[in-house]
Amino acid sequence: MKLQFQEDRIEKQIHINATVARVWRALTDHHEFGQWFGVAIAGPFVAGQTSRGQMTIPGYEHVKWEAAVQEINAEQFVFAYSWHPYAIEAERDYSHEPSTHVEFRLEPSGHGTSLTVTESGFSKLPDDRLPDAFRMNSRGWETQLEDIRSHAEQNS
Repeated sequence: MKLQFQEDRIEKQIHINATVARVWRALTDHHEFGQWFGVAIAGPFVAGQTSRGQMTIPGYEHVKWEAAVQEINAEQFVFAYSWHPYAIEAERDYSHEPSTHVEFRLEPSGHGTSLTVTESGFSKLPDDRLPDAFRMNSRGWETQLEDIRSHAEQNS
């Protein structure tokens, strides 16, 4: 029996006092992304390829990071990937589970940038992972947006 879960997506937005170009670089340069996200990524983001790395957040260093880059659209400022959310158990094979879709959108806003992150597809996750993945990523995106804001504003 499939768990009845009403919410399928997380959407968070933040204003960043930095140019769209600056925030775009913080999102799409794998070194900069790694600095604010807390992951050491092995190589550049390339649409159609999988990026791999290792989490650097204290307590999560055992977690491998993997994301299939779906889109890097510099003209419309959209960066998207799919991944296995809250995949923190080192002994579990997540590769056969459905993934969620993460999309970042940037828009000029006043003297800065509006950044919206949307993660969707939670309802496809296995029943034993769905509630924790949704709860942890909902909180996690709040923290990550604050982290990218600090990174972009301090490194302008």
